[in-house]
Amino acid sequence: MLKYESIEELVQAAESEGKKISEIVLRDHAQSMEKNELELYEKMEMDFHIMCDSVREGQKKDQKSMSGLTGGEGYKMKEYADKGQSLTGSFISNAISRALAVAGCNASMGKIVAAPTAGSCGILPGCLVSLYEDKGFDEKDIIMSMFTAGAFGLVIAKKASIAGAQGGCQAECGSAAGMATAALVEVMGGTPSMCADACAMALISQMGLVCDPVAGLVEIPCIKRNASGLMIAFSSADMALAGIESKIPVDECIDAMKEVGDVLPNTLKETAGGGLATTPTGLKLKNRVFGK
Repeated sequence: MLKYESIEELVQAAESEGKKISEIVLRDHAQSMEKNELELYEKMEMDFHIMCDSVREGQKKDQKSMSGLTGGEGYKMKEYADKGQSLTGSFISNAISRALAVAGCNASMGKIVAAPTAGSCGILPGCLVSLYEDKGFDEKDIIMSMFTAGAFGLVIAKKASIAGAQGGCQAECGSAAGMATAALVEVMGGTPSMCADACAMALISQMGLVCDPVAGLVEIPCIKRNASGLMIAFSSADMALAGIESKIPVDECIDAMKEVGDVLPNTLKETAGGGLATTPTGLKLKNRVFGK
């Protein structure tokens, strides 16, 4: 495992050597695992290709979840994006489609990469596959940025949580958005400090987000929250790249996220005991799947 106890340590290590965070992480991870860097890079390369495959699978017109509650969101959003009339423009609309597609692929028992969890699996690929396929960024740079995303996720998992059952959806989609926005900033040529600021702003934007899956399934509202998390990742990256700093350091944001997660009631931590899960419609949908 990596030795870093905080994102500040990652930033300082990278800036002191004049390197990207991903370069530091790959080197240190290889040393700690007693493996060569190429071997670890090729494993991450495989993960990226799985992300690309899950986008395509989830964008199929006939994609349906096992429960029948959801399906086709990725396809519908792609069709809408292709018309060129979306409010956010074709790039963002297609990125949303990819995030929805991967989350939908997960709900239909397809192969995905948990990033960092299955419930938040669409955010990182939605961001990075879009940079690769729509903006033509070099695949190596995209894959390397995933090491930065992974390192940020490891710190968040250690200092707080990446599990909805422990910290609410802020721990899943919030963490995923923080990881994704750091990767975006790195690919765009931002500094390690900018990566940290972007992560902080993404976490702040989803602080307190509850986990309230309808019928206890990772579908409603989880799939659509992947789209929201992607939007937050992009907006946080742009703010950081513009030179906007987070007034609260990222590690303090992570500590705050843990504090908030600890005090959330159990009904709002993946138990389907509150929130949207216990609305009249939410209960009807549960009965539709499982019966009374």
